[in-house]
Amino acid sequence: MNPSNRLRGVFSPVITPRADDPRQAAAMLVRHCRWLLEQDVGLAVFGTNSEANSLSVAERMHLLDALAEAGVPGPRMMPGTGCCALEDSVELTRHAVAHGVGGVLMLPPFFYKGVSDDGLFASYAEVIERVADPRLRIYLYHIPHVTQVPISLALIERLLHAYPGVIAGIKDSSGDWANTSAMLERFQPRGFDVFAGSETFFLATMRAGGAGCITATGNVNPGPIARLYRTWQAADADAQQAALDALRATFMQFPMIPALKAAVAHFSGDSGYVAVRAPLVRLNAQQNAALIAALQAREFSMPGL
Repeated sequence: MNPSNRLRGVFSPVITPRADDPRQAAAMLVRHCRWLLEQDVGLAVFGTNSEANSLSVAERMHLLDALAEAGVPGPRMMPGTGCCALEDSVELTRHAVAHGVGGVLMLPPFFYKGVSDDGLFASYAEVIERVADPRLRIYLYHIPHVTQVPISLALIERLLHAYPGVIAGIKDSSGDWANTSAMLERFQPRGFDVFAGSETFFLATMRAGGAGCITATGNVNPGPIARLYRTWQAADADAQQAALDALRATFMQFPMIPALKAAVAHFSGDSGYVAVRAPLVRLNAQQNAALIAALQAREFSMPGL
């Protein structure tokens, strides 16, 4: 892959608004995505914190169409297309590639546990071969504490050998620095780009040659996270990292997705953003008040939202 075409930097698994009118939900998503792009953060739409696995294939396609129609640049998007059903993964991936996205973020099929690397290889291979588009770039999504289906180093090696260029990188949300470090050491020199799965290991990932991070709190704190990407070699980089960690810790006191939506609703002045999809539930009044108070105590803001 041409290095100039690789995805780099900070990406946010963009929260997905919910509304009775699909057009309203799409407009709210476009608004938030435009704000993120203004903060120099790319769009990992339909990720975990986007409630992607609570969205139908049709909903995801409609929303990606809406983003494209609104002029959101395809190369700044990394939509999630990995599903349990192979047909769904193929359909979503074809659709995303047709919109000229920079890459797709692909979970392994995660319903069946204890599956072999042979089975996972077969799943990724079938998607690649059926999409059959030279523009396809897949970023594997390793989040084993959620999926219970890990993406092993041996599987990455096999996929890279079979599909060089198409297998472009990974989001490592294992929370295991030894695993991230091994990926960086073994595969980053071969053009396989490693993204930290949150800002927790962001600075360490950059110092080890990584490509950036894909993080939930990019939804609410995009500017400072993007600044660390640009200035990770600066003298104050460790202090920047500590500040990012402290803010993330504030959000982690609450259920993450409802908390992100509550913060966006508060700082945008649009209460519609708080709605989540079952089985998630929004923050109750006490939780919401505690979150906003904690953010205000940190003099936190979301300028320009």
